[in-house]
Amino acid sequence: FLSTVFSQLTPCVGCSVQQRSSRPVLSEHVHHKKRGPDSVRGLRHKGGRPLNTGAALRYLRDNVFTASAGSRRPSGVPQVLILITGGRSFDSIDEPASALKQLGVLTIAIGTRGSDPRELQTITGEPSYALSVSELTDLPKVQQQLESSVEAAVFETHPVAFGSIVPVKDNLTSFVKGFHFLSYCLFSASRDRKDIVFLLDGSDGTRNGFPAMRDFVERVVEKINVGENKDHVSVVQYSREPEVHFYLNTYTTREDVVDSVRGLRHRGGRPLNTGAALQYVRDNGVPQILILLTGGRSFDNVDSPASALKQQGIYVIGIGTRTSDARELQKISYEPSYALSVSEFTDLPSVQEQLSSPAGRDVVFLLDGSDATRSGFPAMRDFVQKQVDTLSVDDGKDRVSVVQYSSDPAVQFYLNTYTTKREVLDSVRGLRHKGGRPLNTGAALRYLRDNVFTASAGSRRPSGVPQVLILITGGRSFDSIDEPASALKQLGVLTIAIGTRGSDPRELQTITGEPSHAVSVSEFTDLPNVQEQLSSVMRITSSRPLPEAGGHQEFRRS
Repeated sequence: FLSTVFSQLTPCVGCSVQQRSSRPVLSEHVHHKKRGPDSVRGLRHKGGRPLNTGAALRYLRDNVFTASAGSRRPSGVPQVLILITGGRSFDSIDEPASALKQLGVLTIAIGTRGSDPRELQTITGEPSYALSVSELTDLPKVQQQLESSVEAAVFETHPVAFGSIVPVKDNLTSFVKGFHFLSYCLFSASRDRKDIVFLLDGSDGTRNGFPAMRDFVERVVEKINVGENKDHVSVVQYSREPEVHFYLNTYTTREDVVDSVRGLRHRGGRPLNTGAALQYVRDNGVPQILILLTGGRSFDNVDSPASALKQQGIYVIGIGTRTSDARELQKISYEPSYALSVSEFTDLPSVQEQLSSPAGRDVVFLLDGSDATRSGFPAMRDFVQKQVDTLSVDDGKDRVSVVQYSSDPAVQFYLNTYTTKREVLDSVRGLRHKGGRPLNTGAALRYLRDNVFTASAGSRRPSGVPQVLILITGGRSFDSIDEPASALKQLGVLTIAIGTRGSDPRELQTITGEPSHAVSVSEFTDLPNVQEQLSSVMRITSSRPLPEAGGHQEFRRS
């Protein structure tokens, strides 16, 4: 698995490998450009017990995600940790998992049925980043999904202040949760540099599944850009304590990383101290992204190290099996939706396959048609038209609806009105300014909830298709937006709000629920400044449906 992951990295990704059981062992840092793949292939199982995932996480924090170990976190390079484990941690993972989150490490945890799903979720901080497979040999089943989901992680690495015109790809993408985040983080070509750490459960409970875990990492690496000035990779294995196989600055070529991953040998040991492993990651070289693969519950506490990683801005993704602790993975992951679950490690390829298959989106444009926007309406209409041009309407993946509002909303067309892009574009071109006052944004949001984001109106939300609302407004709402905005969030609608200088930034942030989802332009004629970036974000959302809010994402072959 590791060899396959590494072989996908281009010469711009830095890698590090760490094995863990009772104590973590650093196999190698990624620095030498041609030895990475060879190093991975040469990994040998560590052995030992108990499995101390907590100690391993702590070790990563202190010894891997550091500048001396090759981490470029101070330069803004995303830090990624991929944990593969087959059992529950013997020590606590809470503190080290938290510590990694505080560092800004994005952790992905993959566990087998011997791991604790809740523990994996605690480590990743997001349920969708804790993956579960039945056995480690099932890791290839989640390979494809992992590759397509990691890309979104980079979106949230550079928060920006509201109130200025900024690239949408930097400030509009924290709405891309779960797998979208993971896929973009690892595989997006738009990011120049990323630091990714794989934290692998090397305890006695994962011996049989370790080859699948190793193959999973290899396949992921094969798809990222490994290079001296690009992406860096590190691998750490742990059980009772962490063991670094190679650091972020050990290899500078994908081939060297893959070779090293292929050589990984199971470490062994007990108990599983995920917390200590997270603490290690935080203290020893903080990456932007930490991918945790684990097959059990941590024996130690993960709260503090997981929190510390988050505080440092490390995006942690936890992938666990059915034996992992889902809540623990959620704690460890940067967000609960980043904790992924598979039945066995052998199911990992199925997750990757699912994540790579486009699922489409339901996109609703809500346009301010009040008297105050009459002169700017043509620019607003052109913006929608250009955005529709980027969607996949003809193949049935994407659906579009347009609603205009002032004192009351008026549906121009529903999600199921048109089935071709030409029909949608023709309708958009024919839009006429509605007019009216006052501007009741709250009533419009409520109307969308009750009449547009519904199955009868063409919404595919019950089928897991992402629901996206793009609000374009030029003024403050006359009525309250609090309750209807909250109701849309509860439905799982991801809202992007674009306002002019006449709008209220705080109101837009309340509507989106995320300050980074509220974008400001001076005038509607400035909308083209964010057009291209918004299009790139929308393309990312088609990779997979978003997980249910606060839910635990299961991946099994159907």
